Amino acid sequence: MSTNELNAVAKDLLSVRAMIAELEAEAEALTDKIKSTMIERGEEVLQGDGWKASWKNVNSSRFDSKAFKADHADLYAQYSKATTTTRFTVSV
Repeated sequence: MSTNELNAVAKDLLSVRAMIAELEAEAEALTDKIKSTMIERGEEVLQGDGWKASWKNVNSSRFDSKAFKADHADLYAQYSKATTTTRFTVSV
């Protein structure tokens, strides 16, 4: 791929990412409208023509590795392993 083609592809990628960010912001605004209606109506579930929205509390348990490391540094070190990943970035 030539430098000019590569420049065009990178600029297209940045443009598409900007569009995605705009659409995500729009989706978040629409989500907030639905949530505010749910709050106003005091309902956890709303339904319409071909769609259903629910907004409920979900309880879960997560492992607190920070606290475990503070209390049991030796075990944390024993069972921790280093990993290597690759990261692709394109920026302006």
